[in-house]
Amino acid sequence: MKTMMPDNALIEKIKQETQKWNIDNVTRTNAYFRVFKQHPELEWAFLASMVSRNGGWNMCDLEGAIFPHLLKQGARKQLFLTFERANWLIFHDAFPQLLLYHYSTKFKRPLFHLLKFFRISSFMQKEWPLYWEKQDGRRLTIALIINEQNVIQQPIIDHPLYKQKVFFSPEFFLQDWMHFSSVLFPTCGGELYGASVSGFRKVANRIELGKRLVGILFHPRLFPYFLEFAERTAHTGSRHDFEQYFKQKVPRHTPFLRATFPIIEHNRHTYSDWSKGRLFNNPRLFLPAKEKGTIHLTDWYITKRNQLYLMVALKKAFDIDWKF
Repeated sequence: MKTMMPDNALIEKIKQETQKWNIDNVTRTNAYFRVFKQHPELEWAFLASMVSRNGGWNMCDLEGAIFPHLLKQGARKQLFLTFERANWLIFHDAFPQLLLYHYSTKFKRPLFHLLKFFRISSFMQKEWPLYWEKQDGRRLTIALIINEQNVIQQPIIDHPLYKQKVFFSPEFFLQDWMHFSSVLFPTCGGELYGASVSGFRKVANRIELGKRLVGILFHPRLFPYFLEFAERTAHTGSRHDFEQYFKQKVPRHTPFLRATFPIIEHNRHTYSDWSKGRLFNNPRLFLPAKEKGTIHLTDWYITKRNQLYLMVALKKAFDIDWKF
């Protein structure tokens, strides 16, 4: 057994590690995937990495071949900052949990009594010891989905500034229609799988989407293809990360994230335990999602992309001078 580290030293080490990797969408994506490779039992880490890739693609779309023609610069900047803030908040909350599990396995004793020092919800403070005892991996995955979607609900989704400028803006309804609310899992064979959410602002809808995505990502037949993509394909934020595998070659229409956006400095001055005073005794809470619609989205994606290019082409051809 490894020599145990004093609690205060371990807390400080985890805080430093979290800060080190919570720099931008690229570092977060890679950090999640590295944890999954160390601990493949932590399904949520792979889900988080693949969803984070989608977040990077959505960010870079804002400065790609389409959105600059449809959205004003101020609107694009606000959408980027919203995606980035949510990305940062989730990592800030989740990564210390993953590291505490890592060190628990390393020192061969549960260390989840330290979760409170990272201001992790009381909900997860109960779920991690339960997982350590029962080894119910799928329950832990769903618990983490529930937790992280609630973590961003009050400071992002329900925040008056974001509500006014983002979630009830014409830009949001436009990008919602355009496919931002779809999560794609690519393969190196040029196929896309995934699912969409309608009513993004409702936490229950995002949790249901997360459950559906877990079912797709870890489908016994499909999982090896998604893992191959993740291992073979460096995350740059450009949709060319996966479009390069399409059977019909397409040029790169979205830029690299690090060549496009600055590093954003974040702080979190206020904390609140979203789960305080809430009961979680509904047995349906941890049930898998119901299957809903097709998960093979290659043709849908190409059709949607062509519609967007047509919209921009018509706007240019008729010299239509409008932007949201």
